[in-house]
Amino acid sequence: MSKTTKRKHVTREVLEEFILPTDNQQIVKVVAGRGNNLHEMANAAGEKFLASMPSKFRKNVWIKRGDFVIVDPISEGSKVKAEISIILYPEQIKYIKEEGKWPESFLPRKESITPKETKETSVGDLLEEMEQKLKVDSNSEYSETDSDNDDDLFVNTNRPVITCYYTDESSEEEDEEEDGVEEKSENHVK
Repeated sequence: MSKTTKRKHVTREVLEEFILPTDNQQIVKVVAGRGNNLHEMANAAGEKFLASMPSKFRKNVWIKRGDFVIVDPISEGSKVKAEISIILYPEQIKYIKEEGKWPESFLPRKESITPKETKETSVGDLLEEMEQKLKVDSNSEYSETDSDNDDDLFVNTNRPVITCYYTDESSEEEDEEEDGVEEKSENHVK
């Protein structure tokens, strides 16, 4: 099998298959890349361990910090305790959540389900909440001078700061000269 064909099949497998984790597999979050195709993972309990990227994914599929994967445990490993079997993308994560297999600790605080929050909400209730939020936002004190303040913007320290000062004196002189030339040309035309 050529590299292109392999890449096509691996990419299709990663993007299009919706698989639930089996009993021995677990969903983990990528904490950091440690190099040499090893990644530090954190499971739902918060335990950190190393997992290896299998050769079929190398140079075909990339993962970054914060991504979720399904791993198979490696029993004989002392440092590397798992191997990545499935890389999860947003559609696959949504499917797992719908099936009820997603770990509670990985849910954002707003999404976590508690018995008190299981009441049904209607579309009207949601619209009322949105309107109240908009009213609060519109009633807040906001002035145009606040938008002019750039102190809270990110400053890239990797680039030198170049400050340029321009004066408008040269443009005023040019305008006066152009007016004089136009007056002369108008007199000449008559």
